[in-house]
Formats: sequence, structure tokens, C-alpha cells
Amino acid sequence: MDKIIISDTSCLIALQNIGLLYILKELYQEIIITKEVQNEFGESLPEWIIISEVANKQKQAEIEKRLDKGEASSIALALEIKSSILIIDEVKGRKIAKSFDLDIIGTIGVLLLANKKGLIGDVMGTILRLVNRGFRLSDKLIDRLIDTYSKK
Repeated sequence: MDKIIISDTSCLIALQNIGLLYILKELYQEIIITKEVQNEFGESLPEWIIISEVANKQKQAEIEKRLDKGEASSIALALEIKSSILIIDEVKGRKIAKSFDLDIIGTIGVLLLANKKGLIGDVMGTILRLVNRGFRLSDKLIDRLIDTYSKK
């Protein structure tokens, strides 16, 4: 894949919580995160996750007025790396990232892509495991996913 993948913390934590962090490597080979995301994650990271600094600290500080440090630094880094896709879940963060015309995907999108590529079989079971581990999804989205992906 040509795009550089930048991740916010939520995807890393969510996938780690269900033992599927490795799926990011299978899909993208390497992931770039900021030091702020590393700090929020709070655990050691595999070698294929690369830590990068945001150059434009002023832009990061401006975004931090609206979001937490991890999300703000991830968006600021994605603004600096033009051919990137940002993995971000929080609704407010997604709206702000879209306002900058950034390409985004969420953890659920990552799982659906992994399912499409044959890396996970029961995508709904995997999503429900995420929800059981505290990952927040709207009831509306859960219903839509069940309608689309449940085994019939």
C-alpha cells in the first residue's frame, strides 16, 4: 500500500485488548504514531510501530485546544505527511480530521478491511468482543453492522 498509516491511540488499545494488534502489521506493514500516542498507549510497542515527532508544534497546540494530545498530535502529523491515512475513532476527532481533508479510517474500518482480506473470519464476533472490552459504538452502527455482516 502506498499510503503512510498514522494511528491515534484508540485503535492500538482496542486491538491490543482483543489480541489483534498484529492485524495492523498484516494490513499496512508499519504504522507511525506520535510520542503523545505512545504515552497514552502506555505499553511497549512492537518494532513495526514507528514513533515520529510533529514538526509544526503550533498547529498541534491549536488542535489540542479542541482534542486530547494523542488525537491532536496524530492529526498534526497527518497534515505534515501528505500521502497518509489517519486511523482515528472519536467522532469529534474524525470531524476535525475531515475538516482538514485528511483520509481517515476507524478501528471498525480496519477490522472490515482485515475481514475482506481474509485475516479474520468472524468480523461481527470480533466487533462484539471489542464492544465487550469497552470500545464504544453507537447502537445504530452496531445494528447496521449486524444487518450487513452477521452470518445468515
